[in-house]
Amino acid sequence: MDSRTTLITGATQGLGRAIALDLAARGQTVLLHGRDQRRLDAVAGEIRAGAPGATVRTYLADLADLDQVHALADRVRADEPRLDGLVNNAVVGGGPEPYVRQLSRQGHELRFAVNHLAPYALVRGLLPLLTASAPARVVNVASIGQEAIDLGDVMREREYEGLSAYCRSKLALIMATFELAEELEGTGVTVNALHPAHLMDTAAVRAYGLTPATTVEEGMRPTVRLLVDPGLGSTTGRYFDQFSDVRAHEQAYDREVRRQVMALTRVLCGGPEPA
Repeated sequence: MDSRTTLITGATQGLGRAIALDLAARGQTVLLHGRDQRRLDAVAGEIRAGAPGATVRTYLADLADLDQVHALADRVRADEPRLDGLVNNAVVGGGPEPYVRQLSRQGHELRFAVNHLAPYALVRGLLPLLTASAPARVVNVASIGQEAIDLGDVMREREYEGLSAYCRSKLALIMATFELAEELEGTGVTVNALHPAHLMDTAAVRAYGLTPATTVEEGMRPTVRLLVDPGLGSTTGRYFDQFSDVRAHEQAYDREVRRQVMALTRVLCGGPEPA
């Protein structure tokens, strides 16, 4: 049995739910995040039924509101004695109306806000607990769908399309993964990103009108591996396509682009501007 504690965002359905069920069966304490308490309670009940004695707690927050993201981090730090893993899984996909540009509570483009800003802000807020619990692992669920970020139009105010915005937000998340891994080198906290599986059978895939090609279980396995495989304990700052360590979009390795994207990210998340 495993005494570790892991927080999974977007845990009420799809990949997040599958990860939570698997970790609970391994004996981990699972912290479920969602934005609907009824659905959170349903998954928590499912976990308890399938893994008698499992420890599961729920956390309610809308990741489209950075104030709620910061409050979520504060609550987890206050309530939890340790945090060994964080899976940033919650996502806004291409959407059923991909040409309608949506905004977060703070007025940021919605996909950039939920898929990139929220995970970054959550990691930042939870770092004291993660480092105190080290060795700890952060896994950012990215995508093989990556598109170069236009630094002159990061918020996609021109020629908007939801799937394109999603692909740019996922590349931004990979950039943040690389930056955080470098920053946290030597702390015992690793940060990696992965594409879990191609077109999993999830609500986000179906909402955009795509036909699922794989199951969430196929995506769950490589994601959980990054959390529990002893051989990956020191692996950090990498992007995986399922089980393979591969290169992400070339823009992710452009340090000047990364510097600009992360400078904007810190400002939008309420952090200080870099010197």
